[in-house]
Amino acid sequence: LARRAAAVSPGRAMERVSPGRPPGPAQEAFATGDDAAYPSTSHFAIVDSAGNAVSMTTTVERAFGSYLMVRGFLLNNQLTDFAFLPLRDGRPVANAVAPGKRPRSSMSPTLVFGGDGRLFATIGSPGGSRIIAYVAKALTGLLDGGLAMQDAVDLPNIAVRRGGIEMEKGRTPSAEADALRALGHEVRLRPLTSGLHGIRVTPLGYDGGADSRREGAALGD
Repeated sequence: LARRAAAVSPGRAMERVSPGRPPGPAQEAFATGDDAAYPSTSHFAIVDSAGNAVSMTTTVERAFGSYLMVRGFLLNNQLTDFAFLPLRDGRPVANAVAPGKRPRSSMSPTLVFGGDGRLFATIGSPGGSRIIAYVAKALTGLLDGGLAMQDAVDLPNIAVRRGGIEMEKGRTPSAEADALRALGHEVRLRPLTSGLHGIRVTPLGYDGGADSRREGAALGD
């Protein structure tokens, strides 16, 4: 983390951002399409009357998963989140298929606790490889901005995955995109279809939020 942080300049975009090289097996690149075109992931957040909380993200990986249905349930296709080739240059890759292993995933169902150990929020989102960015955005709004859950969910989305910065078309102020371009960043404005759902615990009760970018609603007794 210290090496990665030292490579960041606050005054100028990096010309080339290469992945880190942790010890162990070789890494393998992944090719992914437009996550928003594959509505195959869902998320829900629940807090019951006793204070029990859950944050759950579930997926079949791509639309209709493996295209196989058993007793009314579509089987997922999570094998495609493993590396397609188990070897590279004769060496095993880190994400090769093997018994007992879990595949690469960006799903980020999150429970947030305060310093007193009590639940503060439950949140998560669908969105493929951009899920981490969506959840981090909402957490920043909740924790640093002191926003209500719905306001944190509604903040413009921004994601950086493999080169360039993706900013949400229609919600991002043009001045913010221009400021990043002035630093040398490649900025692309595009739809970023998060599906955040979350609940915040307040002294007055529960505060829910559901993302208007997809289906869903915040409901409670």
